[in-house]
Amino acid sequence: MEATVFPRVDEPSAPAGEETARAVGISIIVPCWRDDAVPEDLAARWLGHEGVCEVLVATAGTPDAGPSATSAARVVRCPRAGRGIQMNEAARAATGGFLLFHHADTELTDEHLSSLTTVMRDPKVAGGAFRRRFDARHPHLRWLEPWEARRCRSFGPVFGDQSIFVRRSVFEALGGFAEVALMEDVEFSCRLRRHAGLTILEPAIRSSARKHLRQGSWRTTLTNTLLLLLYLLGVPPQRLHGWYYRTRSSPPAEN
Repeated sequence: MEATVFPRVDEPSAPAGEETARAVGISIIVPCWRDDAVPEDLAARWLGHEGVCEVLVATAGTPDAGPSATSAARVVRCPRAGRGIQMNEAARAATGGFLLFHHADTELTDEHLSSLTTVMRDPKVAGGAFRRRFDARHPHLRWLEPWEARRCRSFGPVFGDQSIFVRRSVFEALGGFAEVALMEDVEFSCRLRRHAGLTILEPAIRSSARKHLRQGSWRTTLTNTLLLLLYLLGVPPQRLHGWYYRTRSSPPAEN
């Protein structure tokens, strides 16, 4: 069920107190599937931030998917679709000492990048994600934000739309993402918390509300919660993938 591109170790070694010049920058990695991935102006803006050394778009779609050849982003073409596969492939090509795995429909502002640039200077920080913000997708769930923040900081997994970041050395020591059909973000964040710890950053981050508004916020929230519970109870990601995409006409290819 789990195939990775990095050698595993039981415990990652502690990050060095002083990073080399190669390890100072942040590599922003954006997996995409049959979409426009990262608009060129966003890639250029991110690269204009002092902490960012590169933007990589990992695509497994058609040859013309993703940014153009003139984009500020580098395109990493993957042999198969799947977020775990695509993010691992881009991580292998990345040069930064910190990896930020970011969904194309999630906001990423200068404030988020400044927060990450500050925390990455602390050698005790191995990785984590941003606190989730409820917005137009969940107008009746905003009162849960404090509990959600405590859950993320104390015991629970974090999700890909919270923009997971990790020190490169820790990512390699943990073996990268599991190349499974679904829940690669949950699986990785649980391993990261168990072996190296999770840091939850401010400001809070939010994703596009399009899917939630189209499918219904409560329906989407309940579906995602059910899938997470089933995964934690041991249902294979491959089966969850089939359930999740059974109503869609062209699901991403299974791993």
